[in-house]
Amino acid sequence: MNGSETQEAKSLLLQNSTEYRELVQQHHQLDDRLHELTDRHYLSNSEQVEEVTLKKKKLALKDQMEQLAREYAHVHIDAS
Repeated sequence: MNGSETQEAKSLLLQNSTEYRELVQQHHQLDDRLHELTDRHYLSNSEQVEEVTLKKKKLALKDQMEQLAREYAHVHIDAS
């Protein structure tokens, strides 16, 4: 599967998959919170832990989205 097929799958999933849209929304929320933290000059210990945790959660969501896109492309795009 090439990059254009992946992009096509992601675009179609955004239109057709509630699960995918929810993952994207969660990813954006985590990203927004991470930006809030990184804009600060100093992070408390709990904020540092939160930052690391958010990065891990964000990466896990990205992995889930990529997996859904690969599966969708394999079934719907590669088959055509």
